[in-house]
Amino acid sequence: MNLDALQRKLIAAARAHRPAETVPYAFEKRVMARLAGPAGEDSWQVWGRALWRAAGISLALALFVSAAAFLPFGQTRTASTSDEEFEAAVFVGADQLSDSW
Repeated sequence: MNLDALQRKLIAAARAHRPAETVPYAFEKRVMARLAGPAGEDSWQVWGRALWRAAGISLALALFVSAAAFLPFGQTRTASTSDEEFEAAVFVGADQLSDSW
């Protein structure tokens, strides 16, 4: 499509038909100002921004919970205590079996 020819035809048609007196004052300036103004906000952009913020917060929360799971907050458990608890739990089950026979 030849854009220069199209532009000349449109301008010639606009000059041939003068605007009516019913057109409000400075109507074309208001239209052009509106076209040059900022476009409406894209809903996909709003959702994308919100989801990226939520991803950052979720990552921070996951890191905090992971650190809290591995750090001993006031508890000092030794391996021997865990071994003793395990042994006691196993023998409780064995004692119950020997009592029933």
